[in-house]
Amino acid sequence: MQTPESSSMEVALVETPLPAAPLTVAPAWHTVVLIAVILWTSVRGASQLSGPHDSVNRLATYGFTAAMELLLLAWVLFGLRLRRTPLRSILGAFSFNPRALAVDFGFAMLFWISALMVLGTIGIAWTDVEALVTHRALPTHTAQPFTPDPSQQQAVRVLAQLAPANRQEIAAWVLLCLLVGFIEETVFRGYLQRQFTGWARGGVGAGVLFSALIFGGAHAYQGARNMVLLAVFGALFSLLAMFRRSLRAGMMAHSWHDLIAGLALALLKAYHLI
Repeated sequence: MQTPESSSMEVALVETPLPAAPLTVAPAWHTVVLIAVILWTSVRGASQLSGPHDSVNRLATYGFTAAMELLLLAWVLFGLRLRRTPLRSILGAFSFNPRALAVDFGFAMLFWISALMVLGTIGIAWTDVEALVTHRALPTHTAQPFTPDPSQQQAVRVLAQLAPANRQEIAAWVLLCLLVGFIEETVFRGYLQRQFTGWARGGVGAGVLFSALIFGGAHAYQGARNMVLLAVFGALFSLLAMFRRSLRAGMMAHSWHDLIAGLALALLKAYHLI
């Protein structure tokens, strides 16, 4: 015979949901392979660009970079398919309404300017600390102009080698920046951040931190200093993605940043300023 007390207990058991397990978007082995490929490609690129070559075949480099980016995206899509995770779930809200596009573009520009201010402040502090540690003179209005250390000079030379130098290279650079902005935000702020958050049982901070560290590590060819700055940049991109609940503003800012950086270096190089 069923008593009222037993009936209420059964109802309570049915209505009380079990705690959901943290959601990851792909198998763990898939993510390990992805991270290994990213870091291997980064180290390989750093060793090649830091060699004694005076010039780089930029179009070939752009083509190789685009191919690697597409392979990363294909691998991510494969991992999502293994878990039946829709791509939309890591991209966030993507409305193609003109007003929504304009709002995201505005947030992207505001974010880009603010992020550059943050990175500039960190860069100045890094230079000051480095100068104190190495006993180098800091630049003042009476001192000689500040000379970057060899590692910074090498990073600038490497980046200048990659900057476009003619119309054909500029067109290829624009297309590459658009591609990189979309894919890297999908990989780092979409896939990896979600994976690390899931592994940390919902710890968003861990997701932001570790995806940012991998993002910094993916740019070994830019030197240790820039790797740290780019890790911070990656964390800021993560905050933007969480604030907008979408990767689109970050994709815009990412593409814009790479485009402007390349064109600025090309201009400086054309006037023999670097």
